[in-house]
Amino acid sequence: MAKAAVFLADGFEEVEAIAPIDILRRGGVEVTTVSIMGRTAVHGSHGIDVTADTVLEEADLDSMDMLILPGGKKGTENEEACAPLTAKVKEFHAAGKYVAAICAAPTILGHLGILEGKKATCYGGLEGELKGAETLADPVVVDGHIITSRGMGTATQFGLKLLEIFTDAATAQKMAAAVMMP
Repeated sequence: MAKAAVFLADGFEEVEAIAPIDILRRGGVEVTTVSIMGRTAVHGSHGIDVTADTVLEEADLDSMDMLILPGGKKGTENEEACAPLTAKVKEFHAAGKYVAAICAAPTILGHLGILEGKKATCYGGLEGELKGAETLADPVVVDGHIITSRGMGTATQFGLKLLEIFTDAATAQKMAAAVMMP
């Protein structure tokens, strides 16, 4: 079974995390939510608290096929300040394993040099932080093993694209119909 880790930090954008988690789990992907806060209770950017499955210090990230970084201004700042997380992101990138980020979180990839020569997207106005990337305004951009998306309004499309990567286009299309995507 395919496995993904979604990282949660205080200030994360709730929809950008929960929509992809829901779609992937419905599609049969094993998703582990990982708090980087040293506790399983994580505070979302809009006052919605979420209980993560585990904390970073106890997560088996080497068994994962994909790392997923939700946005949210403060959540992204907390993710980027977490040295063990950024080290794991760099390790996954170097190994050609999937790394996905939405909204402000693609800026982390830009700051780490991961987007050099890649196509990517992010929350409008932050494109200058995607160092070395060709920035696009598409809702979701896939360039090799890097997947980026624009924000809360594209979170379902982002989740469906991640499901397609783990399964196939037909499965993602069936899921889109099942969740009433227009």
